[in-house]
Amino acid sequence: MGVAKVTGDPRVLELESRVSASRSVYRFRTTDGVHSKRSFRTAELLLLDALWDSALGDCCCLEATYGVVGCVLAGRVRSVRMTESSARAARLCERNASANGVEAVTTLTADPRTLDERFDAVTYAPKPYTPLSMGRQRIANGLAVLRPGGSFSLAAAKHTGLTRYEACLRDLAASVERVAERDEFVVLRATRPPTFDPPPFVSPRTTRTMVDDTELSLVTLPGVFSAAGLDDGTRLLLETTTVEDGDRVLDLCCGSGAIGTYAARVADCDVRLTDDDCVATCCAERTLAASGVTGSVVTADCTDGVAGPFDRVLCNPPTHAGWGVLTDLFAGAREVLAPGGAFVLVHHRDLDLRAHLSGFETVEILRTSEEHVVLRASR
Repeated sequence: MGVAKVTGDPRVLELESRVSASRSVYRFRTTDGVHSKRSFRTAELLLLDALWDSALGDCCCLEATYGVVGCVLAGRVRSVRMTESSARAARLCERNASANGVEAVTTLTADPRTLDERFDAVTYAPKPYTPLSMGRQRIANGLAVLRPGGSFSLAAAKHTGLTRYEACLRDLAASVERVAERDEFVVLRATRPPTFDPPPFVSPRTTRTMVDDTELSLVTLPGVFSAAGLDDGTRLLLETTTVEDGDRVLDLCCGSGAIGTYAARVADCDVRLTDDDCVATCCAERTLAASGVTGSVVTADCTDGVAGPFDRVLCNPPTHAGWGVLTDLFAGAREVLAPGGAFVLVHHRDLDLRAHLSGFETVEILRTSEEHVVLRASR
């Protein structure tokens, strides 16, 4: 397809085209919190090479990251739909499609079967950290949205699940062939059978746990933070914080919804939960229902999807996501916090978050354990 370059701006990647009927240069903006932010993914570039001369018709790109495959293929197909389960990544897909002048629709969803259309081709390059069961489910769901005889193209290496995914495709598809290889990555092309009913590879898991005298029923799926049950940091936060009747509470980076559900269980309060990940917010909705409480849940990047003010913003932040995500997260928490309200968070004791908390007037330590510390920040 072309030559990949990193520009003077580390957040912008360039892809120079060496084929006709395409733009000479594609530019893609990246950011903290998305996979492979500093370089193009080999799997996605290999997909482009393998598919460039194919007749793809209407194409759907699953888990599109920041839109490389969808944006480049847009000039070769009848239509392109990109899906992403991350709100931050979906926003980048939209931005990069617009910046490159291509027509492509982006949908924030964890399941393409929710779409109203069917496709002639589906592409998927599983990210390295994707649980294998979730990857298999995306393969099955991708085959389900194909028209009969449509093609499903998957690019993976052994360290991203190639062997398991190839076995899955051979069990589900009418035919499977290897069509390209590079740097340990392989592109598999499968054909959808005339009839297809996608089997389930993942199912929600419910665990019950007590926090003080309050029981929570946590519903999780593979890939959601602390899928095996309540983690020690969140437990320490819940055992430390207080929520009063009438409080407006935001569970920020909610994961499976433990914090917001606990708040709704211990007080008559208005609870909202938000997370960047569609899979997490699906679990949060189920956790609320399983625990017998109500609250509103939204999938959004940091605080983009919620409007304050809130008396309590409670958070176990994704400190692994990068400086940029934490900067946006803490700034957003301050913006939606009511005067006199409290931003209460938990983090590992080895981390220094003072730079991110500098916008708050006061910061105090509420409690510490061997591994975690709970802080309260106020405007």
